[in-house]
Amino acid sequence: MEVLPMAYKITSACVSCGSCADACPAGAISQGDDQYVIDAAACLDCGSCSDTCPNGAIVPEE
Repeated sequence: MEVLPMAYKITSACVSCGSCADACPAGAISQGDDQYVIDAAACLDCGSCSDTCPNGAIVPEE
């Protein structure tokens, strides 16, 4: 299985409020075990999640 590069990552600052999932036009964000997670295969790299996060928990991957 190919591992796709991520444009964004959700950091430990995530409080699982769900704002990012609601903002994602591709539906690429879902609740994980401890916090929300991004599905790299579905992500459009648009940045809507990062722009919406009230805690700044979604940052560009370096």
